[in-house]
Amino acid sequence: MGRRYRNSPIVEAVCEFRFGKGANWDMTTPGIIYNEVRPKFPHKESHVGQEVKLSPDNRMPGAQVKSVNFARFLADDKKTLMQLGDGTLLISRLNPYTTWQDFKNNIEYALNALKKNVELNSIQRIGLRYLNRIEVPEENPNLEKYFEFRPFLGLNLPKREHNSFIVGCIFPIIGDRESCKIELTTAVPEGSNASAFTLDLDYSMTKPESIQFDQSLEWIEEAHEGLERFFEGCITQPLRDLFDVVV
Repeated sequence: MGRRYRNSPIVEAVCEFRFGKGANWDMTTPGIIYNEVRPKFPHKESHVGQEVKLSPDNRMPGAQVKSVNFARFLADDKKTLMQLGDGTLLISRLNPYTTWQDFKNNIEYALNALKKNVELNSIQRIGLRYLNRIEVPEENPNLEKYFEFRPFLGLNLPKREHNSFIVGCIFPIIGDRESCKIELTTAVPEGSNASAFTLDLDYSMTKPESIQFDQSLEWIEEAHEGLERFFEGCITQPLRDLFDVVV
């Protein structure tokens, strides 16, 4: 992200839309959309997932969990896919990630197919998320060497004697209309004498209906630019060298 890297750490990019209940979305929608996008996403799958909703009523604490049917449409390489749920559209790209323009084109393609066949009255949420897997050729490395975003342990704790960690932060943007959540966690390395980490960046619209449908692609472009800045702000030059910047 940001600069182009030959050894890109991106393992998955995801763009998610959640639409308001006014949309004329029913059980026939996945079949209609599949017929529309079949030239680009010829493979179809279905699965059942779970959706968790926290109760807004303090008199009824806890969460509500319900089953949701999802339809997945995959490209021939099985690396690019669309997913439709109850008022939800998700477009994702798995490793190897190609370019932002390729991914954005797929987002636009999926949105246009949905808009052509479904009345979309409001957007409750848009999220653009990049999941990065980073492996460095050191066991128990000094995190300051590779990450600007990292745990702070203070003066009275061992600096390099922890087995694992998770650190996160949510940055408000544009008067809390949107935000970027960043999480850095340890992961299992694939190579010997190495360490691995997951850097997860999720840029999302936090105020429902704060943009119109025809502003979606502009918002996504701005979100991507923001994610590029956040990603570069999280890492140091030695990590960029490992990623191998494309000149």
